[in-house]
Amino acid sequence: MTDRRLAPLTALTTLTRRPARGELRPPLAGAPAPAAPAARSRVVDNAVYSDGRRVATPPTAEESRDELLAGEDRLAWLGLYRPEPQELGALAELFDLPELAVEDAIKAHQRPKFERYGNTLFVVLKSARYLDEAEEVEFGELHLFLGADFAITVRHSESPDLSRVRRRLESEPALLAKGSEAVLYATLDAVVDGYRPVVDGLANDIDEIETEVFRGDPGVSRRIYELSQEVLEFQRASVPLTAILAAITAGFDKYGVDEELRSYLRDVADHVTQVNERAEGFRLQLRDILTVNATLVAQRQNEEIRELTEASIAQGEEVKKISAWAAILFAPTLVGTVYGMNFDEMPELSWQFGYPLALLLMLGVSLTLYLVFKRRDWI
Repeated sequence: MTDRRLAPLTALTTLTRRPARGELRPPLAGAPAPAAPAARSRVVDNAVYSDGRRVATPPTAEESRDELLAGEDRLAWLGLYRPEPQELGALAELFDLPELAVEDAIKAHQRPKFERYGNTLFVVLKSARYLDEAEEVEFGELHLFLGADFAITVRHSESPDLSRVRRRLESEPALLAKGSEAVLYATLDAVVDGYRPVVDGLANDIDEIETEVFRGDPGVSRRIYELSQEVLEFQRASVPLTAILAAITAGFDKYGVDEELRSYLRDVADHVTQVNERAEGFRLQLRDILTVNATLVAQRQNEEIRELTEASIAQGEEVKKISAWAAILFAPTLVGTVYGMNFDEMPELSWQFGYPLALLLMLGVSLTLYLVFKRRDWI
């Protein structure tokens, strides 16, 4: 890599800034400078292999580069966990890594992809693991730089556990002897294997949601939405692997990939297809569940409205009956109230038929009102 290309990366190790308030200023010229604290290395494991067997465990990346020159057909495998930009910049100089790929590895939050820069491959993978206690999916990111004699893995999450991948390959020297392609295969296999518990967890969550839907749980709509978002995010991680594996497969003959590795990668591709099919099935199933839930909610609302309407109608009928009887009783009450005012000068007080007439009048008005209300089905 030319100095011009490395300028942005090497600059990461030489940035200076103005001291903040309360911070010690740099010593004056001529004064002895205090020893700077050593930066903490983010290299989890660093090994050099020959014929698939570990021959050295250098403490630094520089010594790994030197070990590669000590023999033929050697492979340096460096595993990093959330490295600092300065550390990636130093690795870019040592192993001539492509600048754009290094920038992606520093920023992270990349989509899964497979890119070839000359003799260097850059692969971005999205890992996933299911958290049983929280009942949710946690996503991670993994970057791989693969060259003829080196493999650099940059992990930005807890999964996948690359130490298990390394132990597996070290237990199979014949496979590891095939070079950095073996590291790529084993890493892809570990990422895809990590998808299986996620698929099982999502399937279990969907079964629980179906039960909650038909049980009428009021909070199920929110859970359906959240689970749908997890499935979509899971598809963003798994679906691009199909194109990545297709691109790798297309270069089998051109780059002379070992036949055994070809069969392994085809097996990984089959597993990815199965995962993608199930994930797509989950997406469609959740869509249908959401539709069914909306229908059931609408039915329950209609039932509630119908019951309220029936109650309102029944209440109205009762009000009509009460009103009708109140009107019927009001007529004799009015007549009786008038004749019970006890005034001396009132017509018909001394009339012989006044009392029977008042009774007949009260009865007649009440009977008339009763017949009117009865004809109108008020009583």
